[in-house]
Amino acid sequence: MTRHSPPQFSEMPQSLFGDFARPVQKAARLPSYIKEHRKRLRARFTNGGAAAIPDYEMLELILFRAIPRQDVKPLAHDLLKIFGDFNRVLAAPPERLAEVKGIGPAVIFELKFIEAAAHRLARSRVLQTHVLSSWDSLLDYCHTTMAHRETEQFRVLFLDKKNVLIADEEQAKGTVDHVPVYPREVVKRALELNASALILVHNHPSGDPTPSQSDITMTEQVNAACMALNLTLHDHLIIGKSTELSFRSTGYL
Repeated sequence: MTRHSPPQFSEMPQSLFGDFARPVQKAARLPSYIKEHRKRLRARFTNGGAAAIPDYEMLELILFRAIPRQDVKPLAHDLLKIFGDFNRVLAAPPERLAEVKGIGPAVIFELKFIEAAAHRLARSRVLQTHVLSSWDSLLDYCHTTMAHRETEQFRVLFLDKKNVLIADEEQAKGTVDHVPVYPREVVKRALELNASALILVHNHPSGDPTPSQSDITMTEQVNAACMALNLTLHDHLIIGKSTELSFRSTGYL
């Protein structure tokens, strides 16, 4: 009878907060210096939170899960160099991420999963709330979901007669400096949802929230359509990289 040597096991992709490995066929032992670095970094995050670590180490914590057997610090630095900051790495389109050497499907999945979780958390703070009295939370949500996109996106927030947010929908996607908007479709959707008021939101990938003439014209058209159907257009927000512009507060609406 042939003796079979016992199977050997290796570390699986890591949790952000600890090692929850399950047995797999061994490929290679994790180098001790990488293992110790990961252990120290997790401990620093656990004890001090996000404030205790810079952006590249936040990325390392995410990359640990997808790339279990190599030093991911150089890749974290490369991502920041290419996309600019942590938020823009998370918001980068999958096809752009795939162009980066060392990035495969597993890394793209982890990054987009973290992005989706951040969006859902921010959205939960404004959905079914009185929007006008939770304005800061609304702005935080808009910045989280839109400020770091590479192309323009147009969203409409639909409110009921008590100004409670009942729906948040993407109406259109565009290019780096233009997004097509059809006022008739905006008000049609408001009627379908039985909404009483709207807030328009779109981003400027350039980072400058100053409205273009087409932004102003489109807003006037939507407002006219709303008035004809007894709907209220509360505001149009343009989201820049670190600030936003309100049409209402600046006198455009």
